[in-house]
Amino acid sequence: MEKFKTRYICQNCGYSSIRWLGKCPSCEQWETFVEEVVKEERGVGAQSAPVDSTIYSFSEIKTSQKSRISTDVGEFDRLLGGGIVPASVTLLGGEPGIGKSTLLLQIASNLSQKKVSVLYISGEESIEQIKLRAERLNLPGDKLLLLNETNADSIKKHIDEVKPQVVIIDSIQIMYLPGLSSAPGSVAQVRECSSLLTCDAKKKGFSLFLIGHVTKTGAIAGPRVVEHLVDTVLYFEGDTHNKYRILRTLKNRFGSTEEIGIFQMELDGLKEVSNPSEIFLSHQGPQISGSVVVAAMEGTRPILVELQALVSPTIFGMPERRANGLDYKRLAVLLAVLEKRVGVRLQNQDVFVNVVGGIKLTEPAVDLGAAAAVVSSLREKPIPARTVAIGEVGLGGEVRPVSNIERRISEAERLGFTKIIIPKKNREQIKNKKEGLVIGVDTVLDAVEELFGNFVRKDV
Repeated sequence: MEKFKTRYICQNCGYSSIRWLGKCPSCEQWETFVEEVVKEERGVGAQSAPVDSTIYSFSEIKTSQKSRISTDVGEFDRLLGGGIVPASVTLLGGEPGIGKSTLLLQIASNLSQKKVSVLYISGEESIEQIKLRAERLNLPGDKLLLLNETNADSIKKHIDEVKPQVVIIDSIQIMYLPGLSSAPGSVAQVRECSSLLTCDAKKKGFSLFLIGHVTKTGAIAGPRVVEHLVDTVLYFEGDTHNKYRILRTLKNRFGSTEEIGIFQMELDGLKEVSNPSEIFLSHQGPQISGSVVVAAMEGTRPILVELQALVSPTIFGMPERRANGLDYKRLAVLLAVLEKRVGVRLQNQDVFVNVVGGIKLTEPAVDLGAAAAVVSSLREKPIPARTVAIGEVGLGGEVRPVSNIERRISEAERLGFTKIIIPKKNREQIKNKKEGLVIGVDTVLDAVEELFGNFVRKDV
């Protein structure tokens, strides 16, 4: 006789507990436990069929070089490492309305026009709604196969019948297995459905795309084991009120994890942004205090973005610090360095830093630009026009060298910038650069004096 037990499962990491807990002891997230009914099966190990497995030596294994499938979306192909790898599994996550379904529908349409068999499975939309969306985006879908199904067992049977080359699941959180008593979207359902479809893709050789929702903390919903199962994890970033979208690679077994793809949401779908620097700088207004251009590296691509800072006197007792698109803890370190090494007084000032365009800057090469923007806003002195600041700031106030300096400088030159401030160590390594265009600095104080003239240490 089957027995059922009640367990509390963390919806973030899959941790199981016999009682409800406010905080998960595994992933340390709050209020993630949901009660689930788990069926207990006895004697499973004794009844399991023997597995026919063979051990091979490394030299005996023969590999086949299967060509990748191009999606005709250059930004997406570059993220995947050059196209879709046969029998690969890709997880695409992002907030609702960010463009996940739109992007994959565009890719499905492109592939179907190239005589690639594509099966688009949706559990959230009917096939009529998918067709209406394709017509609104002006996508040719006469060769695209559509299915409205949420039963993973039925999906597996349809895949066996159609034998597609590419399968798209929209979304994995809505799929379920009838043999599990838990509700769709629970940890058990998401894990088992993902495992079933992934094993099927590896066995039969079709490429699988899974769309995943995100939690309130911004992580892809479901246990982290789903990310371990798949080959590639892509994540959409950006504000739904902003037309620019950034597709970032979090995991990739067949390519680099440092690349990003930039898209622009239009009425007829997502369009590639081939020159992001010009896009992020296109709305740059008149030169004001607190505004600076920094050169960041996203994978192998240099991107020039505008960084703004606003410093104003504190009205309440505690000064406020806000960072949008920049690491808050990194900003706190930069403010401490400015106070200690440069002599500016910020303990009675509110500091707000924002990266224009919704992009997130994580590398330390933007430190010098952020520090210069804060000083510019504090002293109400605009940074000279057509200036780029590049460099990592150390705790001693020194400006440390950064990687890929040649590519950053070439991108700034191409866009017409006339002054590029970089670490002195990087300046010594550069050859054939005009004097006055590239300026090397040793410390943050040297950079401030280069930008604003003789800098007098004074309290404000």
